[in-house]
This record gives sequence, structure tokens and C-alpha cells, in this order.
Amino acid sequence: MSIDLISVAHAASAAPQGGAESTLLNVLPLVVMFVILWLVMIRPQMKRQKEARAMIAALGKGDEIVTTGGLVGRVTRLGENYLSLEIASKIEVQVQRSAVSTVLPKGTLKFES
Repeated sequence: MSIDLISVAHAASAAPQGGAESTLLNVLPLVVMFVILWLVMIRPQMKRQKEARAMIAALGKGDEIVTTGGLVGRVTRLGENYLSLEIASKIEVQVQRSAVSTVLPKGTLKFES
């Protein structure tokens, strides 16, 4: 007789109780976590990427830049994917546009002739 009571009690606890409300309450924490993740991590990263693309697209001849590798110089020629960078008087190197990390204010660099 005690075996029958245990199996009935177990079956009653396993049956769904709340239906749609229960499912919504189970999914709600996941939705809240995703919204927080979006606001804290994904959205600011997308904004930084957009600003970096705009900065690279706006580069012009004579701009003074810093690359991700630490080279500092003045842009002398622009190509579609590469640019020429004067790092010293009459010394130029080619770097990828995507390697530009910062545009410096005009007049930052002083090259001796």
C-alpha cells in the first residue's frame, strides 16, 4: 500500500502545474541576462567598431597617425587597402589601413630635413 502512495505522489509532482505562466517565468531570466549582455558588452563594441571604420575611411594625405604596431608617421599616399606612411625624413613604409589605431592632431610630428 505504501508503494502506491509514493508513485501517486511522484506522478503528481511531475505533472505540469502552471502551463504558459510557468514557461514564461523559466525563460524570463535568460531574456533579462541577454538584454544586460547586449547593453553592457555587445552594443559598446559595435559602436567602437563603427567609429574605427569611420576614422579609417576619413584618412587623408598629410594626416599624422599611430599604427597598432606602434609606428608613428605622416600619411603620404592612400590606396584602397594600404597607405604609405612617412616615419622619418624621406623614409616611407606601407601599412594596411586596418592597422591605423589613432589619428594624431596636426603638427604633432616634426621631421628634420
